[in-house]
Amino acid sequence: MDIFDIIGPVMIGPSSSHTAGAVRLGNLARKILGEEPKKAKIILFNSFARTGRGHGTDKAVIAGLLGFTPDDERIKTAFEEARKRGLAYQLFTEEIDESLHPNTVTFELEGTSKKTQVTGCSIGGGRVKVTAIDGFDVEFSGEYPTIITVHKDRPGIVASVTAHLAQEGINIAEMRVSRKKRGQEALMVIETDEKLPEMIREVLENIKDIHRVITFSE
Repeated sequence: MDIFDIIGPVMIGPSSSHTAGAVRLGNLARKILGEEPKKAKIILFNSFARTGRGHGTDKAVIAGLLGFTPDDERIKTAFEEARKRGLAYQLFTEEIDESLHPNTVTFELEGTSKKTQVTGCSIGGGRVKVTAIDGFDVEFSGEYPTIITVHKDRPGIVASVTAHLAQEGINIAEMRVSRKKRGQEALMVIETDEKLPEMIREVLENIKDIHRVITFSE
């Protein structure tokens, strides 16, 4: 346990799991989309669904999609803020899915030119875990600088990416590659110890057969 397990994060709301964690999940979904969301379908599961309204989870996930932090006073008025910003959203609840963590949410987002589906869960103390992106199984926290690539599943892609990171003196903390079928599309998540230079996205986008690169820090 660390200090955040004991006293929790600095936040607005009654629950680090249901409020602060929900804001962070919305924020990560926004970053994965890579632009301002215009439409959002949000599905709350299990404990999020049953007690989310009382804990402000419904407002918190919207606040995260708007880019607010867990200590932002505007979380309380997130629905009104969404209307001001032109975010059209739908909130749904699914009471029980025992295959999922009790505090799970799925976001289906549309921006001006991009779409994505992101699933994640709030695991306590304001900490979160992203578990799926566009049907690919993943596992990362968003606590480290993060690179996500969508690419063709072929030999050499992973080596090319890691070689560029090594050249920039960037150490890999965690890495996971997921694919739906051999030789087709794959998704890789890399968390790093060092801050990512601004040029790294463009460098990686120029690697043959990489279709999309997302980079962000929490």
